Amino acid sequence: MAKDKRKKEKKVVCRKNDELLLKIEDMGTEGEGIGRADGYALFVKDALIGDLVRVRVMKTRKHFGYARLLEIVKPSPFRVEPKCPVARQCGGCQLQHCSYEKQLQWKEEKILNCLKRIGGVDVNQVIVEPIMGMASPYHYRNKSQYPVGYNRDGEPVAGFYVGRTHQIIPCRNCEVGDPSNQLILDTVLDFMKDNRIPAYVEKEHRGLVRHILIRVGKETGQIMVCLIINGKKLPKSELLVEQLRQVNPQIASICLNVNEADTNVILGEEIIPLYGEPYIEDCIGELRYRISPLSFYQVNPEQTKRLYETALEYADLQGAETVWDLYCGIGTISLFLSQKADKVYGVEIVPQAIEDAKYNAELNHITNAEFFVGAAEEVVPAKFRESGDALRADVVVLDPPRKGCEEKLLQTVIEMEPKRIVYVSCDPGTLARDLKYLRENGYELERVRGCDMFGMSYHVESVSKLSLKE
Repeated sequence: MAKDKRKKEKKVVCRKNDELLLKIEDMGTEGEGIGRADGYALFVKDALIGDLVRVRVMKTRKHFGYARLLEIVKPSPFRVEPKCPVARQCGGCQLQHCSYEKQLQWKEEKILNCLKRIGGVDVNQVIVEPIMGMASPYHYRNKSQYPVGYNRDGEPVAGFYVGRTHQIIPCRNCEVGDPSNQLILDTVLDFMKDNRIPAYVEKEHRGLVRHILIRVGKETGQIMVCLIINGKKLPKSELLVEQLRQVNPQIASICLNVNEADTNVILGEEIIPLYGEPYIEDCIGELRYRISPLSFYQVNPEQTKRLYETALEYADLQGAETVWDLYCGIGTISLFLSQKADKVYGVEIVPQAIEDAKYNAELNHITNAEFFVGAAEEVVPAKFRESGDALRADVVVLDPPRKGCEEKLLQTVIEMEPKRIVYVSCDPGTLARDLKYLRENGYELERVRGCDMFGMSYHVESVSKLSLKE
């Protein structure tokens, strides 16, 4: 009888525009708060675990919905005042309202939950090392990309997009960006205003200046300023160079990047130097790297050094190994590994990055690293078929983008039978998926460690070590 009664009972579902009082009991994968109304889950951006909040339901689905934060009735013990006045609107930082200690705890739990839920890993059988937190989670970024547009008064502005939109929130003093950025942005925007240089209008695909890219060598002090333009020429560019050099003599490279496509992609392929070389240099540990506008280079060099040192430790190189570094970028991990390996092969799809990788090897007098251009899932199988045992790996390092590894690549890695696989991940979900595949095909997960590369955001990196089962 009780069973029949339960069948007839209908689950309470919130309706759009309902206002509710919610206790936030959990956090989602992108840092949003999760509360429940009669068992129905609601995701609330900017709410924090431990908060008591008043919300308005914005969108509903069968088993969960989304609500907007209206009022914090009782704040969480983990809630802090954001340093940035536009932190809530800006799409760059999702967790400035959360204490840094809680951020680290949540990120570590996020990795482990994905391993358990998606990867089927018994984390009690794995060595889980403490997450590597930052000494200071502010002003750590060595790269910032500012979209340029107009404010309501028709003046050029630069800042960041509101989350999930292309509406620009003016911001020239980013709390996670380098402090030198503000004066550079002021100079460029004043130059545009004084000389009537038009900003780009995305909806109409007109105007000239689309983005301002600033890269800073944290160790060398060198600064790059790159204007992404919808054209091939910047009027009065000599004047801009003069003004930028006056406000900051550390600026070593000023260039244009041509992007005339009607697209959301920020960078084009063509680089036009205006001052200095079209690159700067920076150091991670004892190694020096050349960085161009198109190069992938980790945005947090202090934590990158710790991340790569952990990858090197997990690789457990004794000096005679052949290592394949897949998704190698400009060779940052490859060159770290080459110091203790016999031979390192790096693969990367971006030609400019491979050019930088080869240059970086020469710059550091490293002769035992070789680099190939192409998609890793295509290059590795081809090279493996051509050479057979000649290129068989003792250690494979995987450092894929957020989407993780192609299954075709994982199949080839398994065929190569490396003794160890070191997986450097920027997404716990795709990490767990790929680890599951590797574990089902002869590998055992031994160690995992998180690394906070992006303080104040929901992103987290990690390093995992797998070994070939006997």
